[in-house]
Amino acid sequence: MENIISAIDIGTTKIVAVIGKKEADGKYKILGIGNAKSSGVKRGNVYNIEETVEGINNAVKMAELQANIKINDVFVGIAGQNIKCIINSGYINRPNCELEITQAEIDKLEEEQYHIALEPGEEIIHVIPQSFTVDNEFFHSPIGTSGNRLEGKFHVIIGKSLNIRNLKRCVEKAGLNLIKLFLEPIASSKATVTGDEKEAGVAMIDIGGGTSDLAIYYENSLCFTAVVPFGGNVLTADIKQAYGLLENSAEEIKLSAGSTLPESISKDEIITVPGISGRAAKEISRKQLANIIEARMSEIVSIIQYQINNSGYADKLGAGIVLTGGGSLLQCITQFCSFKTGYEGRIGQPIIYLNNEIVKNINSPVFATAIGLIILGDEYYIKNNIITNNIIIKENPEFEEKTVKAKSKPDDFGFAEEFAESKKKKKEPKPEKQPKDPKKSPFNKIINGLTNLFDEKDTNMN
Repeated sequence: MENIISAIDIGTTKIVAVIGKKEADGKYKILGIGNAKSSGVKRGNVYNIEETVEGINNAVKMAELQANIKINDVFVGIAGQNIKCIINSGYINRPNCELEITQAEIDKLEEEQYHIALEPGEEIIHVIPQSFTVDNEFFHSPIGTSGNRLEGKFHVIIGKSLNIRNLKRCVEKAGLNLIKLFLEPIASSKATVTGDEKEAGVAMIDIGGGTSDLAIYYENSLCFTAVVPFGGNVLTADIKQAYGLLENSAEEIKLSAGSTLPESISKDEIITVPGISGRAAKEISRKQLANIIEARMSEIVSIIQYQINNSGYADKLGAGIVLTGGGSLLQCITQFCSFKTGYEGRIGQPIIYLNNEIVKNINSPVFATAIGLIILGDEYYIKNNIITNNIIIKENPEFEEKTVKAKSKPDDFGFAEEFAESKKKKKEPKPEKQPKDPKKSPFNKIINGLTNLFDEKDTNMN
């Protein structure tokens, strides 16, 4: 029986719900995706539960209608400026050195990491094995070997208990069962970074709306994670303040005309922005706009560079950097980050793990985290031998029409429009059958004889 996996990415600017499944070729098919505006989250942390629940409901309903599946269990991403990571070690002395090491012993060693001492108000989100030693000999996986002392090195990810509880409460109030939380940088890298890059050494940078996430891999192990409390929202705020614009207008010109390299723009390029409430339109120098974006992005990249240097793996990134998230859509962002950090870079898109595109916009760095959560969820189900139970939605035209109408306003990627159009086509009535030609009727002679006695309308045959 195949598993249907559902996941929710609760971000600062958007909430994305995705339903998918793994196919025979090892890639993932997206069955449904919903996108809604997020107004209750700031820098990755939930501040307004009711608004966040509303966004979750909106996104989930759209995904359910596209997939024709009612979801119950979900995997959710977590980020936030208070996330931190530590490296911790543990060991066990084995009573019989002749016996081979089993997965159960590895699991026991990993489980013990959840009981290490933490500061008040903190909670462990992930414990990820990095490496093992058996009697001081190094192993990536010690299963099948033998020895007296088994020691493991673990990457422990810690978050604030309050933020974790608020996130869980939002999911539960939306009527969903939270299976597991996954750190968003891990999910993003799962969808965009290849195995070769993880082996050679790579830094995945997810530039989101409220935060920028960093995950460093080396020799196929997660070595370092960090969350920088700045993202695309600060760029929008700078543009809004500099030109006295509405937030929507500032976001629009950032994406359509913004660039991180002012040197590539002519001084004569002008952008016209509609005025507020009937006022005259404003003209903005595109080069000046790029100067504003470059200044703020320099600060963000400098902080990320500091975190990379602090990780101890700055000289081991053979594959350079992979940029993803909404911020990676800025023009010239790859060249800018490569120049600032000194690493070769590329844009990370989830298409390398997808089997098809449910809509034209699914292959976007914006949805890297959501797609990564689907992949992590599938791995979780397989590891724990879990079979999901999903319910097929019965056709309900009134419910569908109401839901699509509700989603059309916050949708920024065309999902609601495409979904509404597909439903409209399904509901179009079949053409009525045309009446038979009276000349071919067996009563042809009788009808022709009566045409002189009756009007034309009286001789129509229905």
